[in-house]
Amino acid sequence: MSDPLYLERDGHRTSIKWHRGRRKPIDPVFTGSRILEAMRLGASVEVDLVIHADHGCAILHNFALDAETTGTGLVRETPASVLRELNLRGNDGQPIADKVMLLEDLCALLSKEKPHPDALLQLDFKEGHAALTPSIVANFGASVAPVADYLILSGGDFDAIGMLTNSAPKLRSGYDPCYGESLAKLQATGDYQTFISEALATAPDADMIYLAYEIVLAADKSGFDIVAPIHAAGKRIDAWTIRQVDSSTIPLIERLLALKVDQITTDDPEGLAAAFAS
Repeated sequence: MSDPLYLERDGHRTSIKWHRGRRKPIDPVFTGSRILEAMRLGASVEVDLVIHADHGCAILHNFALDAETTGTGLVRETPASVLRELNLRGNDGQPIADKVMLLEDLCALLSKEKPHPDALLQLDFKEGHAALTPSIVANFGASVAPVADYLILSGGDFDAIGMLTNSAPKLRSGYDPCYGESLAKLQATGDYQTFISEALATAPDADMIYLAYEIVLAADKSGFDIVAPIHAAGKRIDAWTIRQVDSSTIPLIERLLALKVDQITTDDPEGLAAAFAS
């Protein structure tokens, strides 16, 4: 089997993004070995960032430690030294050998093992700008600057993304409007044109717009191509997240490819590549 990197359709390439560092659904999330594999191959891969007690970021999705790690309590109240001693949990909830990584740990690994030129690591920042302090911003910049060419920072609070992006030259940024007031307004009005216009106005410097694939397809069903204005603005679009690749999702993926999304986020990159190999 070839490595799950991208799909080609009608002259357009759509990257396959390894959600939370997974190559296949059975993989545990956020393991250094899988993330480094993806970066070595030239894949697109995503990890999440949550602030910890020592003014830095941990590679975790949840604000609480219990579900993802062998720790308890809040990430925000846990020192870096304690986090590094915690084990991650697998899909069955049982501890695995891999430890929790901090952002600087992951960036150090990338510095030692130079990624493929096409590799792209998405850092999805889970917090808002109110959580940021000068120390957090400075530590973030120091961590990512040496490998910024291979990174893109994303989130739903573009004020926070802007603050962090400015701390590291060459770092690209992305914006996800599928949260908060923006999403609430869309759900109330069904006005996809205004939704995407406001997203583009909010994040004029973003390289990538991240949209829930359900929104992309709902807009299409209503007769509005939500991808076109993103491309017209010179930006790329990621459609997230295909959890399983099966008979129920393959037609949805077919339509996303027809709409020429630039990236599809999935927990099953191998399954996605295999399903469309022919």
